[in-house]
Amino acid sequence: MKYSVGLPTSMEGMMYPIPFSSAQQVIQIAKHAEALGFHSVWGNDHMTTQKYVREKFPTPPNFWEPLITYAFIAAQTSKIKFGTGILVVAMRRDIVVLAKQLATLDHMSGGRVILGVGVGAYREEFEALHPAWEVNRGDVLEEGVFALRKLFSERAASYKGNYFKFDDVEMFPKPLQNPLPVFFGGNNANALRRAATLGQGWLGAAMSIEQVIQSVNKIREIAGQAGRDPGDIEPAIQLICYVGKTHEVAIQRFHHSQLYEHMLSLSKSTLKDQQGIALETINLIGMPDEIIEKISRLKDAGIRHFCGTYFCADTVSELLDQMEIFAKEVVPLVEPA
Repeated sequence: MKYSVGLPTSMEGMMYPIPFSSAQQVIQIAKHAEALGFHSVWGNDHMTTQKYVREKFPTPPNFWEPLITYAFIAAQTSKIKFGTGILVVAMRRDIVVLAKQLATLDHMSGGRVILGVGVGAYREEFEALHPAWEVNRGDVLEEGVFALRKLFSERAASYKGNYFKFDDVEMFPKPLQNPLPVFFGGNNANALRRAATLGQGWLGAAMSIEQVIQSVNKIREIAGQAGRDPGDIEPAIQLICYVGKTHEVAIQRFHHSQLYEHMLSLSKSTLKDQQGIALETINLIGMPDEIIEKISRLKDAGIRHFCGTYFCADTVSELLDQMEIFAKEVVPLVEPA
């Protein structure tokens, strides 16, 4: 079983207060995660402030671009991997530049990059960046991954799609990893299909055990039909965590966190299929033994990676403490996969 940590690259105002972490503290969190033995850190990707964040906070958030952030972290760490959770392909229209950035980072880090991609939770953000680009973001995502694969695998790559076009591009070096692992984020049927046919992993979020079982089984079914080995696709899940001394303390802390407010904001988009489910029941909220039981059940459902776990915190100090409690009081007591 793999355990990783959500890195606050673009989380102020959504998942954490404003201000939350400086640039140096983001690096500190990643170094702390490596020291505690976490597999990877996963930073999200936002370019402009969401409307509901602007309405709530008088001060704008600091959003750190994840790939540049990882370049700095790679220079100060040696083992921990870096995942984008997620990188929104539709916001990055020059796919050749993106391919070059990813390949460069993979070499400079010694092969520690994991590319998590998705449609993006906030269409308003996409429209702010590209107001005249009327597209289906899911189609852009799939085409973008096809284009990246050609650039990563062919000496002189050409591509002519609906959204991305390039001709006779000799892009070297290729990524150090072959293939560069691609995880598709999302809970809907299209995300499962993309992971099963195009990816090395699937990254779901905040799902019930029943939904996880159905999703993992569907990925395995589609992968088999596509001639792929279902075992080559890693099922991962992104959850919120708070380890409390009592059940009541943990629930109260979760309900008073910015992460809880963020999940409510996603109830009409990314998490619309989770409406009616108590958020504390589908996240890692509770005492250590309660969280261990939830992890065990998710492992039995097919999850192999607790990917980019977000810890409830109002300060970096509280986040570091929660990471340490989880690493020392939860992880060692879960039977290894």
